[in-house]
Amino acid sequence: MIQKKIVFVCLGNICRSPLAEAIFKHKIKEKNWHQYVEAASCGTANYHVGDSPDPRTIANAKKNGVVIQHLGRQLSEADLKYYDIILAMDQSNYQNILRLSNDTSHRKKVKMMREYDSIGKGNDVPDPYYGGEKNFQEVFDILDRSIESFIHDLESSILRTS
Repeated sequence: MIQKKIVFVCLGNICRSPLAEAIFKHKIKEKNWHQYVEAASCGTANYHVGDSPDPRTIANAKKNGVVIQHLGRQLSEADLKYYDIILAMDQSNYQNILRLSNDTSHRKKVKMMREYDSIGKGNDVPDPYYGGEKNFQEVFDILDRSIESFIHDLESSILRTS
């Protein structure tokens, strides 16, 4: 029974958010929680709707033992209603998400991904799109750390009701 529905959001949905989704799903599967948690990703822009993630994102995930199976899509107001937690990769996309709805119940669901980061708490997840392999690895490390902490926060609610 699904207890939490989470969506990861960046701009184009080809680098950061599909990687975050894949890391999260990988970790959830390891914990055998896949029946309790649903995860997806999308972008605030429509640049890459229907596209696979950036090949550099796919290669980086694979190098780190994570598989990405995703096609880009754009965030909609319906997503704000559907998902329990909406994790923005940066301040710009956080603001774009908030602009989709004036409903305060939706606004309370939106958080910054790095609120969960033990090292760069509150900072943006940098966009690696214009960078190289080093930048993609940096993003992987940030997301891996942040998601581990996020899952730790979810743990009490999942274990309490499972």
